[in-house]
Amino acid sequence: MSTSQDPQHVAETSLASMSLAAMGVVYGDIGTSPLYTMKEVFSGPHAVAATPDNLLGILSLVFWALTITVSLKYVMFIMRADNRGEGGIMALTALASRKLGASTHMLWWISVLGIFGAALFYGDAVITPAMTVLSAVEGLEVATPLFKPYVVPITIGIIVGLFVFQRKGTASVGALFGPVMLFWFATLGVFGVLNILKHPAIVMAVNPWYALSFFEENQMHGFLALGAVVLAITGGEALYADMGHFGRRPIKWAWLGFVFPMLYLNYLGQGALILDDPDALKNPFFLLVPDYLLYPMVGLATAAAVIASQAVISGAFSLTSQAMQLGYCPRIQVMFTSEREKGQIYIPNINWLVMLAVIILVLGFRSSTNLAAAYGLAVTLTMMIDTILAFVVVRSLWQWGIVKSVAFLGFFFIVDFAFFAANSVKILDGGWFPLVLGLSVFTLLSTWKRGRSLLYEKLQQDSMPLDAFITSLSYGGPHRVEGTGVFMTTNPNGVPRAMLHNLLHNKVLHERVILLNVNVEEVPHVAESERVEVHQLPQGFYQVIVRYGFKDDPDIPLALALCAPHGIQYEAMETSFFLGRETIVRQGMPVMVRWRQKLFTWMFRNAETATTFFKIPTNRVVELGTQIEL
Repeated sequence: MSTSQDPQHVAETSLASMSLAAMGVVYGDIGTSPLYTMKEVFSGPHAVAATPDNLLGILSLVFWALTITVSLKYVMFIMRADNRGEGGIMALTALASRKLGASTHMLWWISVLGIFGAALFYGDAVITPAMTVLSAVEGLEVATPLFKPYVVPITIGIIVGLFVFQRKGTASVGALFGPVMLFWFATLGVFGVLNILKHPAIVMAVNPWYALSFFEENQMHGFLALGAVVLAITGGEALYADMGHFGRRPIKWAWLGFVFPMLYLNYLGQGALILDDPDALKNPFFLLVPDYLLYPMVGLATAAAVIASQAVISGAFSLTSQAMQLGYCPRIQVMFTSEREKGQIYIPNINWLVMLAVIILVLGFRSSTNLAAAYGLAVTLTMMIDTILAFVVVRSLWQWGIVKSVAFLGFFFIVDFAFFAANSVKILDGGWFPLVLGLSVFTLLSTWKRGRSLLYEKLQQDSMPLDAFITSLSYGGPHRVEGTGVFMTTNPNGVPRAMLHNLLHNKVLHERVILLNVNVEEVPHVAESERVEVHQLPQGFYQVIVRYGFKDDPDIPLALALCAPHGIQYEAMETSFFLGRETIVRQGMPVMVRWRQKLFTWMFRNAETATTFFKIPTNRVVELGTQIEL
């Protein structure tokens, strides 16, 4: 009897396990939206009267927002625009830029949109932990008003614990995330159905006619209600951003087959509860639950909120790492928390800055209702940027016609813009926070990119041509010593400043000289077989070009070990690495405005050394300083 398993059965089992794992990472943010969405619609700053018609209208809007924005736009369409299997705004920006090399002006705009969209994500990484944990802990107020003074302190305690735990990584507890979120969504669905049974007619809300009637009846007030309805889709963009971890199919089937139905059943249940008891408006989510299960539900909601927060915090680490690789962010310390999972990283500086911002947010707003004003604006802006970048992809990369592109993506843009416009009235009520944070991060990223570009141009102008230098050595040159000298350079065809300074001070040159240039490609990963390119030059010189993807982990000694087939045997104790340490000094007519130049100089001075970032052995490094006018 054959013991081999049916390949189809194996594939189905793998899909099921991957879909379960995806639930623990991808759906945390959107999965905790029922905690606050209905409450904010009917009791927020632009509260809608809880009439039966309005309830059906709002539930219809929630259904179609989830269907159009999440199911159609992200799951069925944008997830097809993957960059070698990876998603997210950085991957989409790189994909959109790929065919625009000749169009410099268009490329600049695409880069600006991508950087700004990435910057807005940091606002989401700050607001999501504050909003979700606060909403979950507020369930204690439903049990007894005595808990009200303790909601903020308990929230801050949970948030501090979450961020302190980050350095240990999520590999040890990550396996629990999927089952916990599976139980969470099943619980949402069960309590939703129990209340739907009291008013079965509530399921008629899926009819889009109720949404249209709601706008006709409420007009401008109905339009402003979209600012609260959008809370139901916050986290929808995470489906695309986390695609690289799980692939498109597990995310798609988990959403369509389980998560979406369970979420919407809960919204319908909350609507039925409000029909039955208008007093439930104060917190319809927790009032769905029987009294004897309230405290366990608060615990489960808190666990789901922590998982949702973990996903965006990990996303902030990943985005920072990608920004460093693509040259938008100075080098800062990155720690790897798992030997098996390359994506499991921890960035201390980002961790503590985000934690501080979250605590300030909780202390400043003090309730989920106040925070709801700040939530949604950054998400809707990011969704609009995704749509614009997707338009560029379908036009330039997929070669769609202009009519088809505009008709298809114009529909999504109108929906995105409607949500953004409805949220824009919340700017003074707290919506300014993610915008200010996003603009601040955008300023840092764009300043670093511009400063590095100017610095590179300056180094190019001052460098000596490599071929002329090597030719001069044939007429007699410095004394050659045993071993290998590695000079890292941004210009593989020029003589590195560190080499010129070494010759000036030490008057010697190694018998084998490697000019090492690191290139980061606009793809997430570069295969090991394509990692290094070696060119042998006269006089014992080698040009080595090392390629990484923007999600790869740079490791120069490991890359040099891959050069063995090309005649370079890397021996750590016989190799010296020469690095230039530039000091920027201001010239009379600065090329950047003064405040921006000062900002770049401060970032440059505080960046992590190339030694640590590229994992170069510290006892084999020689640093040679030089001043550069900028």
